[in-house]
Amino acid sequence: MLIVGLTGGIASGKSEAARIFRELGARVIDADALSREVMVPHSECWQKVTAAFGSAITKEDLSIDREKLAGIVFADPNKRLQLNALVHPAILQKIEEMLAALAEEEQDALVVIDAALLVETGVYRNCDRVIVISASEEIQYERLRKRDGMSREAAQKRIDAQLPLDEKVAVADHVINNDGSLEELRRHTAGVFRSLLTAERPPRAIKKPAGKGARSGKTHK
Repeated sequence: MLIVGLTGGIASGKSEAARIFRELGARVIDADALSREVMVPHSECWQKVTAAFGSAITKEDLSIDREKLAGIVFADPNKRLQLNALVHPAILQKIEEMLAALAEEEQDALVVIDAALLVETGVYRNCDRVIVISASEEIQYERLRKRDGMSREAAQKRIDAQLPLDEKVAVADHVINNDGSLEELRRHTAGVFRSLLTAERPPRAIKKPAGKGARSGKTHK
């Protein structure tokens, strides 16, 4: 099995690249989807988060209002640290469980871990390859404005809350620039996918997770 980490800044096109990898045949683990899964109402993680941030962050169905929670943690780095300490261990455990299942199911699988905080949490160290999707800040601003109706000030807070792009690029095996069109992203992603198909699959024993927490002050989005 080849484990590939996929990351990038907010509105860089990371999720679109993950979708392309999935279409091409990779098995994709979506860390953002897992963050929703571990925080379903009444779960252990949900209980910890609502206890820490109050019932005001929940909707009528008791699910966590992610936008409201994001507004809190993006305004306060200490709150981001607190949230990550509560949520990341559960996400990392889910990732390890999925990797273990995939290792048994398909030994030669190409697995892509799609995670905004791949580098911040240290998950990239357990990957055989790391891919970073890059985009200029101006492109990020424009995409956030169109996608979420976000002001430049709000967009800047989201960008500043993540690890600088050059620090992610520093640990990357492949960097895909996504300042252009979707077709260009598709072409470059397909090229990286082809190179990964021929990459050597190192022998490994996927262990059950230890459940260690992350220390980053960043947050998923």
